[in-house]
Amino acid sequence: MLTSSTLFLLILLGLGFIAKNQAILIAVYILLGIKLFKLDDKVFPFLEAKGLFIGVVIITVAVLVPIATGEIGFSQLLESIKSYYAWIALLAGMFVAYVAKDGLNLLANDPHLTVALVLGTIFAVVFFQGVAVGPLIGAGIAYLAMQAVDAVLKLFS
Repeated sequence: MLTSSTLFLLILLGLGFIAKNQAILIAVYILLGIKLFKLDDKVFPFLEAKGLFIGVVIITVAVLVPIATGEIGFSQLLESIKSYYAWIALLAGMFVAYVAKDGLNLLANDPHLTVALVLGTIFAVVFFQGVAVGPLIGAGIAYLAMQAVDAVLKLFS
């Protein structure tokens, strides 16, 4: 029997295939595999509780690899601060990390929004040749927009 959750995952699989989004495809394959082998009662609660943290750790490790390999060192750091582009990049990095923090809270408190964020990402990839950067930063931007809308609505109420 095909459950609604499995059907939903299969639809996401199809959209991921259309969008050629490997991250979505791999994620759905993993989730379908967990369901197929009936491990969902044990694995899903763990992934729901710790998955975002594990993902952030993996991304952080990937970003720090050039430092660990010696490709980026203190000389490159000192050289880069002479460029105003580097200062813009520094501020942008700080901004998205700050915004993503609120996205993490939003996803933890309103996980149903993840579906809308994933669908928005897939639509942007399919129709606008966008790049899937993940739901965390999208959630952070959504959180900022929600706060702005709430503030405006408060002014007019």
